[in-house]
Amino acid sequence: MRPLGTRTRTRTVAYAGGAKGRGPLTMGQTNMIRCILRDEPEQINIHDVWPVPPETALGSVTDALRLLALRHDALRTTFPRSPGAAHREQEVAAEGSFEVTVLDHTDLSVEPAQYAEQVAQAARSERFRLDHDFPLRITVLLVGGAPRFVALAASHAATDGSALAVLREEWLALLAGESLPPVTAFTPLDLAAEEAAPAGRRKSAASLRYWERVLRTGPQAMFAEPRATGSESAQRRLTLRSLRGGRALARTAERTGALPSTVLLSAWCVLVAHRAGQTSCVAAVPTSNRFTTRLARSVAPVSQDALLFLDVQVPSFDALLRKAWGAGLNAYRHSQFDAVALWEMIGSVTSERGSHFARDVVFNDISSLPTTFAPVVARETEAPDLELDRGPEQVLPTRLLSFVHTTTPLLHLSLWTDAQLFPGAAAEGFLTGLVSLLEASAEADVPLDALTEVTGVRPPARPADWQQVDGCWVSPADVADGLAAALGGLPVHVSTGSVDGQDPDSRALTAFIASGDVPLTPGRAHKALMETLSGNPGRLAPHRYVIVRDPPARTDLTSAWLSRNILMEGTGRDRTM
Repeated sequence: MRPLGTRTRTRTVAYAGGAKGRGPLTMGQTNMIRCILRDEPEQINIHDVWPVPPETALGSVTDALRLLALRHDALRTTFPRSPGAAHREQEVAAEGSFEVTVLDHTDLSVEPAQYAEQVAQAARSERFRLDHDFPLRITVLLVGGAPRFVALAASHAATDGSALAVLREEWLALLAGESLPPVTAFTPLDLAAEEAAPAGRRKSAASLRYWERVLRTGPQAMFAEPRATGSESAQRRLTLRSLRGGRALARTAERTGALPSTVLLSAWCVLVAHRAGQTSCVAAVPTSNRFTTRLARSVAPVSQDALLFLDVQVPSFDALLRKAWGAGLNAYRHSQFDAVALWEMIGSVTSERGSHFARDVVFNDISSLPTTFAPVVARETEAPDLELDRGPEQVLPTRLLSFVHTTTPLLHLSLWTDAQLFPGAAAEGFLTGLVSLLEASAEADVPLDALTEVTGVRPPARPADWQQVDGCWVSPADVADGLAAALGGLPVHVSTGSVDGQDPDSRALTAFIASGDVPLTPGRAHKALMETLSGNPGRLAPHRYVIVRDPPARTDLTSAWLSRNILMEGTGRDRTM
């Protein structure tokens, strides 16, 4: 709701004289367009707040924005397509216009920076039209006729966090009267050509092989326990601001010789794995992918997920640090890929494994961006030893999402958690536990079997019938219930046992199904169950399906099912099913 005494008007800003062009999409654009078409706009759009220097005229604000539109092809790019066809091309316009909403307030009873943040967040809720819209939705906030903030939402098909940081830096330089150097960074069309070259294709293929290894062997979901249900939930932001955490992070880095970013990632990963009751941490770690000179300041959606796999089965935190650097480097090296090919591979691998890849856990360290890109505008208050604040609610498809804004001198994190898994003050306990782990590791190496004592964070208490099967925590009873429901109520029994010809300690599921008069094949049963896996992380498709006509008298006994006449059996994973 806008404060009383607000006057709203719109300015149209025209630009002309840019270079036009047309060509294929970049990998980042393809990935983001896929997400834009799938996700709700408030989930995929991004936003930022730019403070306006004192005594800056409104005309100067809009003139600088116009110059940015001419300077960067991404701001003049749209994505045309024929009806019913996939997006495959980008088109750069030489001229055009965009609108700026001006909110002029006679006075503000709320804190201006926080109000600007709310305006920017609200602007994310409207979807950008990929074939038409200017990719920045801009609002200039005036108080008493003087510009105070620019609040904007941005299309992720045109920008990412690093790109917005570049835009803000250049906008401030223009307002200061500085001349900007010529653009030498890749334009989106330049980048598309680079990615299509042989070296780019080899890099993408290597990334797909790395992802496939993790998807075939790692847990299908980090949070697999009875309370983990559904595929998205409303989550309130929790913000940590802590000088204690910043000091402890620096001391641990000094004591161990590790980079502060590696220390923080290691502490966060091991605490997530501990809380989730997992022996490894699999997390999406978005990376800027700005590793070369021509990518460093590119205004384009260059960032993509790095998929981190970190085995936490080591005795101590220092031992984990030694593994984490290599694991992180391996993930980052394999974060440039063809998104369409990636998701085709994910579909194939998960069908064969009988799993559902859940992007449960996301760790996004943006502390190294050239300017702070944070959803919480810095307050002019003394930095606290440890402060936790609750923020607005957002519907998210993750279980635990973290943003790292700063690490020194203040550790500043934002956290969104699934309230089913982190009820009450559990999210606060997770962040204070993270600080406690950093403080303990600043003094000495920390045994990982002491994590509960050191942090106060406890692993889940799973029911006794839950088992680890193929690297995943599974409830055989839930698999049976899900399969029975998917098959219209047919009797189902699911057992666990070793896999013939494999490690005797390995476990696999076998489903017994009484089909009666229903024409059923293992392939149809597998396909029906696969459609129920999303939002049910305790389910994994059986390794084998055994179909009989009638159920035994004791449907809870595997031996009783084995005594029935078998009509058909198989894995259900035939590609021709």
